[in-house]
Amino acid sequence: MGKIIDGRQIATELRGRIREEAIQLRSLGIIPTLAVVIVGDNKASLSYVNSKHKACLENEIHSVKVELAKEISQEELEKSIDALNKDNSVNGILVQLPLPKHINEDRILEKIYVEKDVDGFHPINVGRLSVGNADLIPCTPLGIMDLIKSTNEEISGKKALVIGRSNIVGKPVANLLLAENATVTIAHSRTDNLHKEVKEADIIVSCAGVAHLLDETYDFKETALVIDVGNNYKDDKLVGDIDFDLVKDKVSYISPVPGGVGPMTITELMHNTIVACKKQNNL
Repeated sequence: MGKIIDGRQIATELRGRIREEAIQLRSLGIIPTLAVVIVGDNKASLSYVNSKHKACLENEIHSVKVELAKEISQEELEKSIDALNKDNSVNGILVQLPLPKHINEDRILEKIYVEKDVDGFHPINVGRLSVGNADLIPCTPLGIMDLIKSTNEEISGKKALVIGRSNIVGKPVANLLLAENATVTIAHSRTDNLHKEVKEADIIVSCAGVAHLLDETYDFKETALVIDVGNNYKDDKLVGDIDFDLVKDKVSYISPVPGGVGPMTITELMHNTIVACKKQNNL
């Protein structure tokens, strides 16, 4: 049976270090602060924001919730972002997505100051990631890399397969793997022979968003390390892209859903807030 990569345990250990850094900053009179902007009353979004707020409090990070009506105009929302940009007490700004349809999300994300973009979605931060010198890296890809590194398996020289090409996960994690000297292939919905790609891969990161896309019909390397980023529902049950029960005995390492990548994402948001805070205070 493959070894389970326990995202909950790894996230707990990382949060311990984040909390220590936050306490140290507070001892210097610096209060790391994250502002989360939510527009409207989407229940899933409210749940995510509340989880982030709770994580901040548990890790000695000051949390500011900016709750705005779903009818807010593009101009008014941009003014709210500008106010947070100019507030020196705020180190990180996150706008909870999705936004209402009348709002241009790209324009809003580009409004956030680059140094406060703790989601890592600003085009400048995306560009910095592509050339290998980003300070603020998208949270889920950063969490994926921490899961991979927790195994102490070599990344350099290995064949890595990323299934999915989204701007939020697929492309950033491919860049991060490249930075670690992996040979990276990106597969997607038009990839001709996914079975062949899976068979040759040492590291597999699946972020396709297709329930049980990879199952026992695929031939995995026995030494393969598999990270499941899927967040799908099948038969009213949360499942990943990988059929865990049918694949776990075919590989060396595998992350479960739930309990793998999920706990890492908010943890990395806390990490990015500390990074932004230290950078803004020349520490």
